[in-house]
Amino acid sequence: MGIQERERKMYRPLRRAGLEVIPDAVPNGTMPFVSGYRPEDIVGGFSHPYETPRLVQRLNEDWYDLAVSSGLLDHRREFLVLLPHGTHTHHALLPKEHLHYGRHTPSPVWTRVRLLDRWDIMGRGAASAFLGIRAGHPGFSMMALDSSVYISCSTGEIGVDVRAVAHPAHSENILQNLEWYAHWDYPRTDKELQKRIAAWLAGRTLGTASRSN
Repeated sequence: MGIQERERKMYRPLRRAGLEVIPDAVPNGTMPFVSGYRPEDIVGGFSHPYETPRLVQRLNEDWYDLAVSSGLLDHRREFLVLLPHGTHTHHALLPKEHLHYGRHTPSPVWTRVRLLDRWDIMGRGAASAFLGIRAGHPGFSMMALDSSVYISCSTGEIGVDVRAVAHPAHSENILQNLEWYAHWDYPRTDKELQKRIAAWLAGRTLGTASRSN
């Protein structure tokens, strides 16, 4: 997809939701994916059933409180969000609880964004097809620029669940899950994602050995 098409189909809808995309600005060494965290890794979050009054407003308020308290936003209100290479719908973006289900679409990648003064993550953002299914039914993955916190939002059968995970790159649960996936020999695995995860794990190992020396 060309730059102009990406601007029209992705960047503009996200800007209307209050997220300004900053292309090609993801920090080096950012882990490519987060999966396999467990309750002991979770440091915050909230849940709201769909029948909650003023659902979108409540979701937005609680997301912002969590983003600020957890350190998702830096001093410029910038952070990372997982977005596709192309213009696939929300269903192609949602992280699976277990990566082995595979994808038939290009792997999502981290994209740097800035939160604007006027924003609506859970309404317009969710309705954009990149941060959810429709208003009040969001689904996304976000991470701080320094990888200190990861925030996952998913829609379930009865409501919306948002969880914050501290220092995902240091979680043994997450690292073990990524290590397993990177080397799992199965036809439906996402080969591109496997390569990126394996490269990140190898770089992390080299960095740890270098610091030890």
